[in-house]
Amino acid sequence: MLPDIWKAFKETLTMIGIALSISLVIGLPLGILLFVTDKGLFWENRLIKNIFGFVVNLVRSIPFIILLVALFPLTKLIVGSTIGPVAASVSLSVAAIPYFARLVESSLREIDKGVIEATIAVGATPWMLIKDVLIPEARTSIIRGVTLTVISLVAYSAMAGVVGGGGIGDLAIRFGYYRYDNTIMVSTVAILIILVQLIQLAGEQFAKSIDKR
Repeated sequence: MLPDIWKAFKETLTMIGIALSISLVIGLPLGILLFVTDKGLFWENRLIKNIFGFVVNLVRSIPFIILLVALFPLTKLIVGSTIGPVAASVSLSVAAIPYFARLVESSLREIDKGVIEATIAVGATPWMLIKDVLIPEARTSIIRGVTLTVISLVAYSAMAGVVGGGGIGDLAIRFGYYRYDNTIMVSTVAILIILVQLIQLAGEQFAKSIDKR
């Protein structure tokens, strides 16, 4: 079963890689937008804050397995199929974007308001404030948020195997559960545990390495 396990592992990495890339590209700006449009901030806008906040909360409130099935039409439209790791990446991305956006927003809220006010007082533009103050000040916390997002994607990718998404979860269901192969079931669980531990360790080490405080 080693070839099947290796193939499933690569499919899992494919799903996580695609979904993480999309969540970073969209989730980071979304998280910043949720923060800077809040009350008392330099781009305060209650309408935008409420609209995007509602959408983020709406997606996060839907259990992933339901979201996975509900997005089949969108998945079919984008990739032309509803099975396989690339197809599963669509739902994984939709689930990860609001999750990561909230983590970014939470990270930005940890910044001392005095730093933001002082930067505004010396005439910094909003873009300069975001680029030179908000992101650098919150980068350690954001890296930890990325780590949490990747770990969540590992769990989501395993669930995607239930509906033919491929990966470790699919292997566990097809061979471990349906064929009552305890060896495969234990092996897949062990692989996921080791993967999560490595991701957590790598994320913490990277976050500490860039923390200049």
